[in-house]
Amino acid sequence: MRFDFNCIIPVQPAFLFNMVSQKDNLLFTTTISADLALKLKAKSFTKIFVLVDDNTEEYCLPLIQNALPENSQPIFIKSGEAHKTIGTCENIWQTLTEAVADRQALLINLGGGVICDMGGFCARTYKRGINFWNIPTTLLSQVDASIGGKLGVDFGSFKNQIGLFSEPDQILIDSIFLKSLPKEEIISGYAEIIKHALIKDENMFNKLLDYDLEYINWQSLVPQAVTIKKSIVEQDPGENGMRKILNFGHTIGHAIESYFLAIERPIKHGEAIAIGMIAETSISVDKGLLTENKGRLIIDFLNKIFPKMDINEEAITNITQLAFQDKKNVGGRIKAALLSGIGNGIYDIEITESEIEKSLMSY
Repeated sequence: MRFDFNCIIPVQPAFLFNMVSQKDNLLFTTTISADLALKLKAKSFTKIFVLVDDNTEEYCLPLIQNALPENSQPIFIKSGEAHKTIGTCENIWQTLTEAVADRQALLINLGGGVICDMGGFCARTYKRGINFWNIPTTLLSQVDASIGGKLGVDFGSFKNQIGLFSEPDQILIDSIFLKSLPKEEIISGYAEIIKHALIKDENMFNKLLDYDLEYINWQSLVPQAVTIKKSIVEQDPGENGMRKILNFGHTIGHAIESYFLAIERPIKHGEAIAIGMIAETSISVDKGLLTENKGRLIIDFLNKIFPKMDINEEAITNITQLAFQDKKNVGGRIKAALLSGIGNGIYDIEITESEIEKSLMSY
């Protein structure tokens, strides 16, 4: 079942929307095909490739096909986190090599977080770097994965273990792609919007409390969330300081995601991050950083949106150990981003195994 968003994405004059939405390498649009054609016409690429998976080939590629030159070449991969591997990268590099792609070629990543992360990684490592553009097609990739230049792949069951920082040369975001998404994908992406509000914008979070998920105006909300992330990334592109607040919910969330990937029961990224935010909110309260009332408000809100998952004691033990693989850790100590208030993310806060276990037991 796919969500019908015709009733919740109101038609706006394209010229008005685009006039106020372009900044640097980022363009919000309601006319993706026309704007992509203009962007491509303004550049000169020797070859153009479009990375797609099973879903974006069917639902998204037709929406931009008219903007692509006739000699553009699709590169097909299987969808899902299980295929975000070096093996898939080898297939992408092989296709580029067989097509004799040079350093003036362009790779367009048309898809969700897996495609944006992995496609960018392949582009920046092929011949020491070719151009890549992101056209994110899921809510998660529009508000998170396509922005900020974090590129990479999983290694075994460890999330994004191999990668680098490099911004895309162009990002084009159109909410039309959200019409094709199943409800669970919308809910998954919504987790990152909630996170952005919790770490930086209390007013935005208070508005989210009253929203009905099925009637949200994404043309308004997506740019708000992106603006928060982009402003943080621009201040700390290499994640040496405040950018770490964007990892709120991710220390425990990534460990949860890795656990379920390892037992071959993969869950959505947003589902894992929602549990991670619940757990890390609980830790924030226990450490005296966040008031109990605000902690309860956050946890009740997340529990209302995200279905409860069964995490038994054995799973909790394994998840806690996986948290030691988090990329923010220093010297074997687990460092997390927590909350000192709604709209106030803080970073480099040490958390212990017992705190993680307690937070998950209470979940």
